[in-house]
Amino acid sequence: MIKVGIIGGAGYTAGELIRLLINHPDVEIAFVNSSSNAGNKITDVHEGLFGETDLRFTSELPLDEIDCLFFCTAHGDTKKFMESHEVPASVKIIDLSMDYRIEDGTHDFVYGLPELNRRRICKAQHVANPGCFATCIQLGLLPLAKHLMLNSDLHVNAITGSTGAGVKPSATSHYSWRNDNVSIYKPFTHQHLAEIGQSLRQLQNSFGSRINFIPVRGSFSRGIFATTYLDCKIELEEIMRLYEEYYSDHSFTFVTRKNPDLKQVVNTNKCLVHLEQIEGKLLIVSVIDNLLKGASGQAVHNMNLMFGLEEKVGLHLKPSAF
Repeated sequence: MIKVGIIGGAGYTAGELIRLLINHPDVEIAFVNSSSNAGNKITDVHEGLFGETDLRFTSELPLDEIDCLFFCTAHGDTKKFMESHEVPASVKIIDLSMDYRIEDGTHDFVYGLPELNRRRICKAQHVANPGCFATCIQLGLLPLAKHLMLNSDLHVNAITGSTGAGVKPSATSHYSWRNDNVSIYKPFTHQHLAEIGQSLRQLQNSFGSRINFIPVRGSFSRGIFATTYLDCKIELEEIMRLYEEYYSDHSFTFVTRKNPDLKQVVNTNKCLVHLEQIEGKLLIVSVIDNLLKGASGQAVHNMNLMFGLEEKVGLHLKPSAF
């Protein structure tokens, strides 16, 4: 059994991670650290897990008793922890924050997008889990980058559910504001642009086009629906072939010839990608669950790869029937 610890156990991504891991056949949760909830039952915070676990939060950090450590911490806190604690060299780390996503030579974390870096993840000791927007948008673009076809500006509009803002209440996540409402935020400057550019340049070194990204707050709880368009003169059937070929040996990303909707991926670790060509423009639709494929599901996928497990184990999740 893989013994795991979780630091930062009270948020939405931690709740989903705990849900996945307590039902994973090869995992035992050794501790869930949360200083503000120490001593409380996990189900006092993550009430949807009632009847599934008797675990309690702890302020202890028995790092020498685990094989894998997950960070579900706020941005900046993982780096602070790593600088102030001695994590045993044998412990594999998966960080869900953005602290180590940029591979700038200052650390050994591998960017944990399996559809891009699966072989490297399998050999990695430390993995930086991608951002949710970044995951959704990149999966719509990787096959084009591989074939050096990103040669014009990219125009991206992506709408996300309220869970993307985290569990801590704020003015723009309060129900009375978010419900029946839509708004944009951080246009052209979103923090996930850096990792998106990094991945595209990994496949297409010449990529230097602008990514015009408009993030949108949606009036729903979970999921990301992204539309990207760019200039492209190549026939649609040829593009479809390249996409189907790229994702043919990946377990969670699928190319669909039907225009997808969000409910097809909510509560799953899937990404659906759809392509259309209209008057010289290629339209790419990509959809994921932000808490699963965009966070905790992808983290478990990375763990499976790091420990040599079948990559789908513990991730056989199904969307709602309606």
